[in-house]
Amino acid sequence: MRRTRCDSALRIRGVAAIELAFLLVPLLLMIFGTTELGRAIYSYNTLDKTVRDAARHLSQHGPAEATIATQARCLAVYGNTGCSGTPVLSGLTTDNVYICDAVSCPTTHATEPTGLGTINLVTVGISGYVFNSAVEFVIPSLTFNNISVTMRGQL
Repeated sequence: MRRTRCDSALRIRGVAAIELAFLLVPLLLMIFGTTELGRAIYSYNTLDKTVRDAARHLSQHGPAEATIATQARCLAVYGNTGCSGTPVLSGLTTDNVYICDAVSCPTTHATEPTGLGTINLVTVGISGYVFNSAVEFVIPSLTFNNISVTMRGQL
């Protein structure tokens, strides 16, 4: 039996389909993994920026001002000082935010000696935030380490 040119073309297309089937699963896993890691890095950077903004807001006021501390917590979670709207990241609450200033942490933040005298410090941080992955079978949910920023506070 003689083979024609058409038979060999069909055979080559069948081999290409099998190769695609073998490579499609690893390629999709790589694409989903890259996307999820990118989302995790974006979420971490978002938390870092909101914590820095909250610490900057807190550093512009004196220690032990309860309304300013509440505003700083809101700024870290919602991106505004009024606690309005949705959180910058899903699952983030004001319970994740901790604040340390000259009154709440006097041993580490009040009158710290420097070469030019003493300063008060303020620290704002987020602890225990869980990044929920959209594709659990590729990248599981991650709990970020503590993210904190310390700045010089008002005396």
